[in-house]
Amino acid sequence: MTQGNGTTVTEFILLGFAVGQEVQYVLFLVFLLIYMTSLVGNVGMILLIKCDARLHTPMYFFLQNLAFVDLCYTSAITPKMLVNFLASDKSISFSGCVIQLYVYGIFATIECYLLAAMAVDRYVAICNPLRYPILMSKRACIQLATGSYVMGSLNATTHTGFLFTLSFCNSNTINHFFCDVPPILALSCSNIDLNVMLLIIFVGFNLISTLLVVFFSYVYILAAILRMSSAAGRHKAFSTCGSHLTAVTIFYGTLSYMYLQPSSSESQENDKVASVFYGIIIPMLNPLIYSLRNKEVKEAMKILLKCSS
Repeated sequence: MTQGNGTTVTEFILLGFAVGQEVQYVLFLVFLLIYMTSLVGNVGMILLIKCDARLHTPMYFFLQNLAFVDLCYTSAITPKMLVNFLASDKSISFSGCVIQLYVYGIFATIECYLLAAMAVDRYVAICNPLRYPILMSKRACIQLATGSYVMGSLNATTHTGFLFTLSFCNSNTINHFFCDVPPILALSCSNIDLNVMLLIIFVGFNLISTLLVVFFSYVYILAAILRMSSAAGRHKAFSTCGSHLTAVTIFYGTLSYMYLQPSSSESQENDKVASVFYGIIIPMLNPLIYSLRNKEVKEAMKILLKCSS
């Protein structure tokens, strides 16, 4: 790619966190532990659902996909970040940056739509239990999951394609620990109005549309639960939705904090912290949330441990 001054960008420098080397060693150990926990938790969740026939239901179909997505998008950014904690050369090739942004963009977007699909599943299960097998058939679940992957691919392809046709003639140092759209846009000497507009439109649509689906699903779910005469029924319904609602609150709360704050040098540092949370910590938390708060998953894990012992 040719810049305005005739030179070519072949690599970017990931600035990472502005901390001393000793702190970077500590962060390496902390994030390595988090990443290993994410790998074990999400792979374990995928295998557990695959191996236990009692978990072959729509809710766990989406949970299995969620675990796969968490595994992919944290793996897109965490290994490079871990290497940069120890390496003096914090560069990433131009093609490596493109791939990292593309993969991360796909799976981060898919997570939004999967969480919305899981909210719809809970809505149908609680508000239309008699029609649940029909409305949430295997075909319907596959269509919802496929739509999530299509939207993720469309979002990532659009941003990546338009972003890397820009010229970068100011600097090649990205003020982040991975290749993300806003810090890369800050390096461009081209007109970025179209990119900013696309970012607002796509991110706004993805976040608002999926969040509205989740919100209205839970409005109807709450109304249905309050109409239940049985206390045991209300408790079962709340416990069924509790894990998903916890995951949704953490995920969208972090994204809202990141994208709704005004842009400034301080916000760039805050963005790094927010990115760590939803890109690295949330993929570790999701398996824990669904395993610790879900009776069926805990029972399946107990049976699996007994069989393996």
